[in-house]
Amino acid sequence: MMNTTTMKYFKYIISSIFIVPFALQIQADSAQAQEVSISPGVDLYSTYVWRGVAYSGPSVQPYIELSSGGFAIGAWGSQGIDGSIADESVGFQEMDLYASYSFDFGLSLGITDYYYPGTPYFSYKSDPENGDFSSHAIEFNGGYTIENLSLAANYIVNESPEGAGSAGGDMYYQLGYAAGAAELFIGGGDGWHSTDGDFKIVNVGIGASKEIEVTETFSLPFSGAAILNPDTEQFYIVVGLSL
Repeated sequence: MMNTTTMKYFKYIISSIFIVPFALQIQADSAQAQEVSISPGVDLYSTYVWRGVAYSGPSVQPYIELSSGGFAIGAWGSQGIDGSIADESVGFQEMDLYASYSFDFGLSLGITDYYYPGTPYFSYKSDPENGDFSSHAIEFNGGYTIENLSLAANYIVNESPEGAGSAGGDMYYQLGYAAGAAELFIGGGDGWHSTDGDFKIVNVGIGASKEIEVTETFSLPFSGAAILNPDTEQFYIVVGLSL
């Protein structure tokens, strides 16, 4: 039987994934039916760097998304390929679920469930005083884009120090500016984003993407970024390929 803490997080997920986006869609869209599409894919990256922190070396990142109008729900994962089967190490793994709604005036709202294999998946209980920790970090996220400028804000609602590593109340903000084919960005956060848990600038860099034409009807999307984390004093150059 679920305790009150478990029920609370399920209510967060259910209300955000199902009730809120559909209510917003009814208000923002007409009654015209929207086409539903399913998009599977995979990205290959030289290094998995997220918000200025490197989690693994070369990584395979599969995803599948169902979308209709401005609403999307999907699953995304990252599997590091720098592990060794011989020593029973499979490299860093992350498996997330998400839902979002994008408005036609540039605003997007969503929720992400972060999970890292190795902990019980159905453990949503968070009671640190009794040694119980949730395996998931639940994050609400929002973004707004106007012309070349983009803003993002993210907030993690729960504590998961022994599972996902969140402190509870973790925040992250990012500002981006598109300059031609490139995008400049700067981001900062606290909690699990910084080395001491205090708010720090952790993600500064420039990124770009282009399509490499293979044939007249087929091309490969490439992306790359140079990223500096002033908090950890680490610098990364990352390249990715989407299939």
